[in-house]
Amino acid sequence: MSIKKGMSTTLPRGTTINKREPMFRLEQEMKIRNFSRKTIIAYLYYNKELLRFANKFSHEITKQDIRDYLEFLYNSGKSASTVNLAINAIKFYYQNIMERKFFISDYGIKRPKMPKKLPTVLSRPEILKMIAATNNLKHKLIIELLYGSGLRISELVNLRINDIDFYRRLITVKSGKGKKDRITIISPAVLSRINQYITEYRPLEFIFESFQPGVKLNVRSIQKIIQLASKKAKISKNISAHTLRHSFATHLLESGTDIRYIQSLLGHARLETTQAYTKVANKMLKNIKSPLYI
Repeated sequence: MSIKKGMSTTLPRGTTINKREPMFRLEQEMKIRNFSRKTIIAYLYYNKELLRFANKFSHEITKQDIRDYLEFLYNSGKSASTVNLAINAIKFYYQNIMERKFFISDYGIKRPKMPKKLPTVLSRPEILKMIAATNNLKHKLIIELLYGSGLRISELVNLRINDIDFYRRLITVKSGKGKKDRITIISPAVLSRINQYITEYRPLEFIFESFQPGVKLNVRSIQKIIQLASKKAKISKNISAHTLRHSFATHLLESGTDIRYIQSLLGHARLETTQAYTKVANKMLKNIKSPLYI
């Protein structure tokens, strides 16, 4: 379906949704189930957008409306992951709040295939260049913890001083992805610098705080720190904070660490997720000889 010129994408003027009606109950249900704030925002967004697109109320939405909206997302150039998220949001709403039997197959909907991209990985020398090119102690520690402990950026910003066990040389990641706690490693050299950092910066609660004491540093600031460090190190690859986590896993695999230990350190629910790093582990590939001129 294509949107015709002049077609309205908003509810009729003067109409409002009662706060006790479906969309309010959707938010309430997700909060009760302890969904992450990010998921709540996304699920509300796609369900509201469906109503605007169809110019209808929730109880009026048909199978065809849903199919047309998903096609609109495809035609708008949205990624497979975005369309899948929209499907999950709509399914949750109409199945749990509107109490409809919602089976994707019944709606004639097929989930888009997710592209299987290999993770971008830096070499050890590249990471050391990034660290060496960073003079600010706080920024240096951010890079070292993302790489040396395999933290997600969201886990780094939420890292508290009390989450670090200086004696056992471990980090407790609390309420990581999926609301799960886990234990990961930390380098002794990094622990020493953290002690120095705490003495100099005096954070109140979070390891990395903004200019306002007790307020954690935001994700955007950390991404800028990583990009600046890679630029200074003259690394041409397009990298992000997550690239350091990918590098952590790949280098552990190359050094002979059992993949199930790596799975535990990363907090992966499924081993298949961790196995993606076997495709980029250099040591494994080096053992395979090209048949040319053997």
